[in-house]
Amino acid sequence: MVSHRLGVAVLVATAILLAESEPNRVESEKLQDVSGSPDAVFSDAEGGFKTGDGTSETIPGQAETHPHPIETGQADSAGRWVSIEVGSVRVEEPVADEKLENLQAEFDLQDALQQSKPVPTPRDHFAEELVIRPLLSGDIYTNFQFRTRWDTDLHRGKKVSHYRLFPKSLGQVISKFSVRELHISFTQGFWRTTQWGQPLLSAPPGAELWVWFQDSVAEVDVAWRELTSVLSGIFCASLNFIDSTNTVQPSASFKPMGLGNVTDQRFLRYAELPREIVCTENLTPWKKLLPCESQAGLAVLLKSEKLFHSSYHSQAVHVRPVCKDSACRETSWELSQTLGIVFDLHASGQSKREWSLFKMFSRTLTEPCPLASRSKVYVDVTDNPLGEELFDLSPAVSLQTQVVVLGDRRTFTVYDLLTPELYGPTCSLNILLKWRQQESVDMHRPVLHTERFVSGYGLQTGEINTLLYNSHPFRAFPVLLMETVPWYLRLYIHTLTVQSKGKENKPSYIHYLPSKDRQRPHLLEMLVQLPPHSVTKVTVQFERALLKWTEYTPDPNHGFYISSSVVSAMVPSVVAMDTNSTEECPLFTTLFPSTEESSYFVRVYSEPLLVNLPTPDFSMPYNVICLTCTVVAVGYGSLYNLLTRTFQAEEPSGGLAKRLANVIRRLRGVPAL
Repeated sequence: MVSHRLGVAVLVATAILLAESEPNRVESEKLQDVSGSPDAVFSDAEGGFKTGDGTSETIPGQAETHPHPIETGQADSAGRWVSIEVGSVRVEEPVADEKLENLQAEFDLQDALQQSKPVPTPRDHFAEELVIRPLLSGDIYTNFQFRTRWDTDLHRGKKVSHYRLFPKSLGQVISKFSVRELHISFTQGFWRTTQWGQPLLSAPPGAELWVWFQDSVAEVDVAWRELTSVLSGIFCASLNFIDSTNTVQPSASFKPMGLGNVTDQRFLRYAELPREIVCTENLTPWKKLLPCESQAGLAVLLKSEKLFHSSYHSQAVHVRPVCKDSACRETSWELSQTLGIVFDLHASGQSKREWSLFKMFSRTLTEPCPLASRSKVYVDVTDNPLGEELFDLSPAVSLQTQVVVLGDRRTFTVYDLLTPELYGPTCSLNILLKWRQQESVDMHRPVLHTERFVSGYGLQTGEINTLLYNSHPFRAFPVLLMETVPWYLRLYIHTLTVQSKGKENKPSYIHYLPSKDRQRPHLLEMLVQLPPHSVTKVTVQFERALLKWTEYTPDPNHGFYISSSVVSAMVPSVVAMDTNSTEECPLFTTLFPSTEESSYFVRVYSEPLLVNLPTPDFSMPYNVICLTCTVVAVGYGSLYNLLTRTFQAEEPSGGLAKRLANVIRRLRGVPAL
């Protein structure tokens, strides 16, 4: 090792002396040490080698061509002289022992500093997990969550140019448009609360987008319009159809989920596209935001043809600022990508009530993402107590944990994918769940859920009905209801009624922003107290407007979709909640935050409405066009012929006697008749 450094030092010193003595010499090739001894052999650009005696050797299979001057270096065993040969010129320069010792000491010092320098801690972290919940109806609910945390400030004056795990596309969007929080979801299907219970994260059918901007943004509407266009390109969706006619500014329904208790609603924008169709074009850019994409880790299970062959599919992206540590002296950015899927027993075509990773996703787990600091699979076994087992789980592991989920204590079997022994000799992990009982069991309804429908007859007036269910036997709690209605349904706000158990239930807070034709929708927010074990009915009447023929959709007879109503509430918990969440807790516990031990926050969405509007017979314009074109063609053609044709009077020709008379008159020199 010492001789190697000595040879390199001699080589560097000789190059310096040669450059000082002959400045006009051709720039030499970089010399590369081959053997590591004082009598080192240096390779040239063509693959040849110069040995200690000056003879040349060539690597077999390479031609002995020298398009550039050959430059070699050599040091004797004492290290007191070096020789450099450039072309046919050979230069030998003596080197003093003091200079060699100084160079050797400098190399030793740099080597010691590099070895003593600690490895820098990465400023970004990536974790992934999969939650599998067997539903009592026989279906399977799976929820993926991929979380990336980055300890940086994207809003600082200096531009951030280096990205490691955090996707650069979202980082540039946050920095350019001064976004404080970004929440976007794409959902296909509707969550059946009465059959499946409460999901880990709710989302309305279609597309949903709500954004908090920084208070430094002067033109929020301009930034919102540009942001929707950019996100439309990133996620390959129809978010560019978001405009002022379907955008609202909620006053109390959507608070920041991260740091900062912002109360100025001018910097909040919310919009829904209930008719947005979710397909592979939306899933592919969503997977590209992951550090390992779909090459390793849990993301290898995300096969498009299996994910969309399900009853429910919801993918979301949430970006928010969070505390870096418990003291919250610094801020980090958190990117959470969630994907919830419900595999239907009947839609999948399975005859047996058996589920496995291979049957659900057509793939198994082979290795975790190498960039992930944590990779786990949680299987909910709460409804499978010992002695009354409803299903069997394999492979069996002894690691279990208890977590309070949505106010209920649940038990999970944990598979740590970072453990190599888990994959077994086949280097593959396929979690298998086999039901023992063939009949389905009724599932308990969650504490809070909602329904919505339209009543009335005809195409002039109607009524929107919203039902709020409180299943708690003895606890009453308030809920915040938000209704967003398009401008072409003109609400009669004086007909608003709220009833609970047959009695009037007066809201304690009402915020209503009327619509403007072709400019903005209706916004209605109410704070309603739900009595225990009750059903609260909210009704309001509306009148249908007559649209212009250019404002109808391509299939107007299908109807017009109305955005889902949003219900936000702090639901009382059955057990005490843990408000001091740590990094060791499962990632899915952060989806339903709690500020106090006795309640947790939940947001519920109702069904989107399908309303028919007065629609003209669009087949009549075709008939009118055909009839009009026929009349115009006949009338215009006749008039054109009369105006452009030339008419001449032509006498009838005579008979044979007249022709003979004209011949005789011509012979006699008389003019013809």
